[in-house]
Amino acid sequence: MPLNRSDLPADVLALLSQGTVIPAHPLALDADRQFDRRRQRALTRYYVDAGVGGLAVGVHTTQFAIRERGLYATVLEAAMQDRLAWNDRPMAMIAGLCGPTAQAQAEARTAVSLGYHAGLLSLAALAGSSEDALIAHCEAVAQEIPLIGFYLQTVVGGPVLSSDFWRRFALIPNALAIKVAPFNRYRSIDVVRGLVDARAEERVFLYTGNDDHIVLDLALPFAAMRDGAPVQVRFRGGLLGHWSVWTSSAVHQLQQIKSELAASGGALSPALLALDSRVTDCNAAFFDVANNFHGCIAGCHEVLRRQGLLEGIWCLDPEEGLGHGQSAEIDRVYRQHGDLSDDAFVRDNLARWLA
Repeated sequence: MPLNRSDLPADVLALLSQGTVIPAHPLALDADRQFDRRRQRALTRYYVDAGVGGLAVGVHTTQFAIRERGLYATVLEAAMQDRLAWNDRPMAMIAGLCGPTAQAQAEARTAVSLGYHAGLLSLAALAGSSEDALIAHCEAVAQEIPLIGFYLQTVVGGPVLSSDFWRRFALIPNALAIKVAPFNRYRSIDVVRGLVDARAEERVFLYTGNDDHIVLDLALPFAAMRDGAPVQVRFRGGLLGHWSVWTSSAVHQLQQIKSELAASGGALSPALLALDSRVTDCNAAFFDVANNFHGCIAGCHEVLRRQGLLEGIWCLDPEEGLGHGQSAEIDRVYRQHGDLSDDAFVRDNLARWLA
């Protein structure tokens, strides 16, 4: 049966509205590049205990190639089973959806059957289509599941989308949120303008995926004009591959931002604002910016490997690994920003998660 946002549990909808940390769930593989169920379970337990408000599974960080290997339903089901078995508190479960319309609809139906609450829709497969065609695609998939729009950066295949596209997307009745991840301030503002033009800023939640500005996206208001007056919009939380590592620290950072905003009436300390550049510096190493994001998945795997959560950094594609000099960059980040890690948290709980 199709799922509408009105069908969502009230506590899940409230969680998304208030804003939360949603990591993009990596894929654990063994040395033969086969699905490592034990390590996958440990990752899910790690994220749950870190205090995240949701999980995004079957997305880029999970590796799109799980579909070609017949692992899509297997991986989605594992995350759902493991998180429910570990802790039954409310969590927003989000499934990655991609491909042409028929494929995305079929994936949406699979996700709904497994208990997922929303679908994060990649438009990369339709990047050459008109905005009319893209909206028709979104509307068709939204017939199956509440939809999270995805403004994906162009360097990894995302199309450039106008503010009018985002206005039309926000008007889709089953639109739930938008992950804003063009890594481009001009295009991020286009999403805000579209949302405000649709008068949907209270109904469709903004989540940052801008790994180059995570803290500032969460800390600063955005403004767009409507009827001659500015309308302020805030990102509620983040849905990020970057948050697949050092996750308990990410939860703490979002809580710190919210606490400072509430206590100061909107003002933030210089130290918290300066945290943005430190987090971005870490992201440059983890996502392999120096090599045009070649090692963005393997870099996150490397951090998890160093912590003991993953056995290795293997990806489904043997050609996908760390970029040139990336390991040394991760070394540097650990030296300079090690206080932002959650190594102690992982060390204290690892045996329990792997049990």
